[in-house]
Amino acid sequence: MFRQSIFIVIILLLGCMISLAQTKESETTKGVPIEKFDPKRDAEKDIKQAIAEASKSGKRILLDVGGEWCIWCRKLDKFFQDNKDVGDFLHKYYITVKVNYSKENDNKALLSKYPKIEGYPHIFVLEKNGKLLHSQDTGKLESGDHHDHDKVFDFLKKWAPAKLN
Repeated sequence: MFRQSIFIVIILLLGCMISLAQTKESETTKGVPIEKFDPKRDAEKDIKQAIAEASKSGKRILLDVGGEWCIWCRKLDKFFQDNKDVGDFLHKYYITVKVNYSKENDNKALLSKYPKIEGYPHIFVLEKNGKLLHSQDTGKLESGDHHDHDKVFDFLKKWAPAKLN
């Protein structure tokens, strides 16, 4: 009876370890951590760095505004992770900057420079020099309870630079 109990405890512990490993894996893409919305980040500085990088690469900048509290923000992250073709296209043509919006940091001064946001996540597409090209309500990229593959991919293709440097 004692051996049976120990065996059951070991099986349960192994199950927990496997579950934790799967959770950890779900937070990565190709072994690279998925960037989270961080209220401690300096969004102004992140955008300036993105502009410097975009100026060299010819990529456009995609500002992803939202927060960890937002289920649709997490769904969008998962969408890019699960749809490799769209995620690869995003990384090839855009520099993504996550801009936190939460009780801890609403980035009010920064976001006041852009059109009003009605819901989250929200996307702004910037030219490589930082000029605003487009403001996108991501609700229009959804179908039911998920982001629509073709709508998101078409959106990214439409706003991608014609060619890279």
